[in-house]
Amino acid sequence: MNALPSGGVIPELFRGLFDDAAVFPPGNLPVAEAVPAHRAHRAAWYAEAVGPFLCGAGRLGALAAAVSAGAVPGAAGADDSVVAGDRPLKVGLVLPGGSIELAPALAAAAPFELAGVELATRDAAEAVAALDRLLPPDVPAAVELPRELLRGDGLDAVLDVLVDSPYRAKFRTGGLVAEAFPDEDELAAFLTGCAQRGLPYKCTAGLHNAVRHTDPETGFEHHGFLNVLLAAQETDRAAAAAVLAERDGEVLAKAARALTDRQIVVIRNSFTAFGTCSIAEPLGDLAALGLLSSPSPLHQEDR
Repeated sequence: MNALPSGGVIPELFRGLFDDAAVFPPGNLPVAEAVPAHRAHRAAWYAEAVGPFLCGAGRLGALAAAVSAGAVPGAAGADDSVVAGDRPLKVGLVLPGGSIELAPALAAAAPFELAGVELATRDAAEAVAALDRLLPPDVPAAVELPRELLRGDGLDAVLDVLVDSPYRAKFRTGGLVAEAFPDEDELAAFLTGCAQRGLPYKCTAGLHNAVRHTDPETGFEHHGFLNVLLAAQETDRAAAAAVLAERDGEVLAKAARALTDRQIVVIRNSFTAFGTCSIAEPLGDLAALGLLSSPSPLHQEDR
């Protein structure tokens, strides 16, 4: 039996998949607007699909102010400044400046419930050492290296460092220029390299839609997050690239419906989440493909 039920239940394949990156490009929502929008997502029927609120180290002060402005005084079990109703704000720290940002960012994030750390670096071993030294043991982390360092033998070297650590890999799947989008073969090399090692990973940027497509305004070639999910179970690079290249949403939806419970576990143990500046858009795509039943309207971000 597969795990794609109807009736508004979030299928296992999509639970916790969408990290809220509303304050990052191309959305660039102001923190003061992004916090109440995130609270609305966390209170909605699709809350099980929504991951933590992603925030860069430089915006933690603005985040604290925004959360405090909407706090509920006297909420039990947590500091009023970080609580929406009776739920603490789960924050994922994004540190593009590398390990030097880690200690001060962890200190600044102390008032929040730290859901994870995403650390960009040019030296995987150095990043692992810094995380081992500074990160609380119950906080997960992901390590991102520039794509140019993940080509050829560089990919194997980095993944071998991470597989011996408790941390995930992180891969950038898009951006604001065409060159920021890897082609199918490059992404397939990363996915299968992780799959062969049993190394979990997350992705970021460019995955707002379920199906691979060409953006009509920019001409950029976007990967689809449903393509990536289905490719995550592949250990053969050519097979993964073929899945990533598929542009027919019905073909992908049929493949998703045919997944067994075991396959879904394998996929989500590999591809754990991705950052998206829109929560409504990917869920809307799933609903349009018949993979998600919407019992009520999705919260639309104010753009």
